Amino acid sequence: MEKRQGFAAELRAWRQRRGRSQLDLAGRANISQRHLSFLELGRAAPSRDMVVRLATALDVPLRQHNALLLAAGFAPVWRETDLAAPELAQVNDAVGHMLSQQEPFPGVAVDRQWNLLKANKGAVRLVEFLVGPLASDARVNLADALVAPDVLRPFLVNWADVVRYFVRSVEADAAADGRPETTALLARLLSYDGVRAALQEPASYGAASPVLPMHFRRGDVSLQLFTTIATLGIPRDITLEELRIECFFPMDAATAKIMRDWSSGRPLETVQAGDA
Repeated sequence: MEKRQGFAAELRAWRQRRGRSQLDLAGRANISQRHLSFLELGRAAPSRDMVVRLATALDVPLRQHNALLLAAGFAPVWRETDLAAPELAQVNDAVGHMLSQQEPFPGVAVDRQWNLLKANKGAVRLVEFLVGPLASDARVNLADALVAPDVLRPFLVNWADVVRYFVRSVEADAAADGRPETTALLARLLSYDGVRAALQEPASYGAASPVLPMHFRRGDVSLQLFTTIATLGIPRDITLEELRIECFFPMDAATAKIMRDWSSGRPLETVQAGDA
């Protein structure tokens, strides 16, 4: 009975998080509203197939899909495999290929909490130019690096605009995945000085640029980049579902030339905005 109540509470929480009525969810899962009501009250125990059906209807992420199965007394069905494991060799090679093709412009692979998993040489060069070399074994969280006051922020001219959009995206992640780790990341980002004030600023409309650039400046060097984020289609592994590949592209010819100069071996410090 205790397991039944645990599953009932989780199911009810996910339905409410997704903003669906019992009638709507019952229709999507092809069950009666009465049966769904009994499941949410703990008066009926779900079968393994029923847990899978409801999780799919609610678009529950694979990690939380496993948690629902455990709450109902069943073994998890989705694996979480290290990206470097032999089982993911083909996908790992594909991610490496995407990052390599992105050269000389930056590209990174991160997990759902923005922990850095892989980076191409273009990304390394950009970070080294802005903040100096990182230790080879350093654990990097790109969310903290972007939002915290003492890493990228001093070099990001339009920090408030960028952070306003970025933190809203983390808020959406926290609402979508229901993970305590994502909620903790959001709380940490909101605790940084200036973040809540930035969120209160009105959004800018009618700007000339079609996308919001990240405008970095160090000394006389100005870099304007926009980003794209790719995910894997139809993932069947938790690691792959939570994987994001972010690529940075130059917004202008000057930025593109600077990054091509860096890739040709020209020392970072010698590239000036006037050279572009």
